[in-house]
Amino acid sequence: MNTKGHDIEVTPGSDQVVVRIKDTVVATSSRPVVLTETGCPARYYLPPEDVKTDLFRPSATTSHCPFKGDARYWSVETGDGVAEDVVWSYPEPFPRVEEITGLLAFWTEKPGVTLEVNGQPA
Repeated sequence: MNTKGHDIEVTPGSDQVVVRIKDTVVATSSRPVVLTETGCPARYYLPPEDVKTDLFRPSATTSHCPFKGDARYWSVETGDGVAEDVVWSYPEPFPRVEEITGLLAFWTEKPGVTLEVNGQPA
């Protein structure tokens, strides 16, 4: 969908996605939903069932995107410490991106967070 020069697209995928925080695997999924957006890296949204949500700690952080809606965040606690605000989700996204409802995305720009797609760094 293109809105005044801003393009956003949501595509269900079947790639194998693995997310690590430092040395801990926190997600393994072959059911990603890939969101591509003008000016942003591709984001892989994963079903909560494929993520170790028991490592999550609720965060007070929230954000608003004029194209996706309001997001809430979590920190992840591993044996290596806490990675602050590295996971987010849109519980009630705007209709144009409803496919990401309740799915989890990882902030791969944060230190120690890596995402691989089919064995390759993403």
